[in-house]
Order: sequence, then C-alpha cells, then structure tokens
Amino acid sequence: MFDFEMMSNQVCDGSGFIAALDQSGGSTPKALKLYGVAPEDYSDEAEMFAEMQKMRARIMTAPCFSSQKVIGAILFERTLGERVEGMAVPQYIWEKRGVVPFLKIDKGLEDRADDVQVMKPIPGLADTLNAARAQGIFGTKERSVIHEANAVGIANVVANQFDVAEAVMAADMVPVIEPEISILSETKAAAEDMLAEALLARVNQLEAGQNVMLKLTIPEVTGRYDVLADHPNVLRVVALSGGYSTQEACERLAKQPKMIASFSRALTEGLQRSQDDQAFKAALGSNVDSIYVASAA
Repeated sequence: MFDFEMMSNQVCDGSGFIAALDQSGGSTPKALKLYGVAPEDYSDEAEMFAEMQKMRARIMTAPCFSSQKVIGAILFERTLGERVEGMAVPQYIWEKRGVVPFLKIDKGLEDRADDVQVMKPIPGLADTLNAARAQGIFGTKERSVIHEANAVGIANVVANQFDVAEAVMAADMVPVIEPEISILSETKAAAEDMLAEALLARVNQLEAGQNVMLKLTIPEVTGRYDVLADHPNVLRVVALSGGYSTQEACERLAKQPKMIASFSRALTEGLQRSQDDQAFKAALGSNVDSIYVASAA
C-alpha cells in the first residue's frame, strides 16, 4: 500500500511543492476565520476541528491537489483519524492523489529565551512515530522560532531540533526540521547566517543514510542555503511563507532556485466556505499554480 522508496524518490526529485495542512489547535481558529468560519459557528473544539477537516477535504479532493504540482502534504496529528471519501487521510492522499504524507509532531513552543523559542517536550514521541509509520507517514515536521540573531539561542534551537530528529530517523522516517526565523526580526539576515552555519555543522555529523529535510524562512540573500540543499544528507530545503502574502512569498521564493515551497496560509489565501465548487477550485488552483511556478523557478 505504501511504497516508501517511491515516496523518497518523489520527495527528492519531484517538481512541485509541499502543502502545509497542519493547522493545530492554536492556529485553527485564525485559519477558519480567514476561510469564513467565525468562532460562533462552532460550539466546542470537536466542532472546530470538524470544520477544519471539511476545509482540508475540499482541498485534498480538488483536481489541482495532485502529484503533478504537489509533492507532499504535512498533516496535523488529529487528521490521521479523519477520512476522505471513505479512506484514511494518509492513504487517500498517497493512493488517490499521489501526494506524500508528512506529520506535524511538535506540541508548541516554550517561552522566549535568548531570542528564540525551542520546542516543548513531545510526550509519547516513540509511540506517535511508530503509529505514524504504520499509517504510511513518510516524515515528520517540527517547528521552533528564532526572533533575533542570538548565537546562543540559535545553537539551542538547532540542538533541540536535532534531538527530535534523531528519534525520527531511528523510527525510519525523515524529519523536516523547521527553525523558523521571524520575518519581523530586525536582524533577520544575520540570524540566517548564524542558522546556516549551525545547521551545516550538525548535518555534517550525520552518517550515510541519515537524511533530513529543512524548512526555512525565505532568506534575504539569494542562495544563502544552497550549501545545505546540496548536502548529501539533506533531501530537500523547503520554504515557509512566514506571514508573507502569496504574491510576496512566491516572488521571494523564485529568487531561491534550490528551495521549494511548503506554504500554509499562502496556499489557502482567498478560499471561502461560501464559494461554490467552481469558485473554490479556481481560487485554490490559482494559488497552487503560483506556488508551483515559484518552486520550479
């Protein structure tokens, strides 16, 4: 059912981008509001997630959501228990859409210290990874945040990320390491220099067959992360939209030929629950086309 070698080939060599459909409890209300679902439209968390799943299902079943332009999709853990057209979500997107499934595993961020926020502990990580692998999940995604260029803080973020990455690789999965640099940072370019150096030092310590992916804020300097993209232990360097509009994110990404997109809010920009199927598919298709072109540039 799940051909992990085929998935790996698609992730490494596929043309397109990775869709981020991993809105969690904290980000779901905002995502729903942008989609036209107000807080008063649901009475509790279960109804909120049900509305979010309806939105995701519309995206996943749209003709443009296929391996022709979408290489993979990052899912929220709760989504693993949902179904689309009678199939478990990971199975559906792989078997019916040809899209490689990934799983968001982080549990949020610690308070800010040394200008960064590292990940909170992830209880039951080994069990989560084993269950995810059994459901055909190819890799995981884990996010931390860098606010300013602070060498101590950035070193802590990278160490924290690779502690989790080691556990993911031990479960025979590929970690997507996401140390996001805030686009509001006053020292963004300097933070990118520090982060690139710290990441390179760690990937240089990986053994043959230990592979990671990197999900990074689009840098200020063209080609800043090319040395990482070319590293034999890095399957792909993908870009987060970070709060940029779809247009600006795509314009910035087009200047980075060795990065592809992994956008969330930019992917769903302009989508509305009230749209009929034709309007919804047209809006989503426009976003997919823009992101695909920027990723293929």
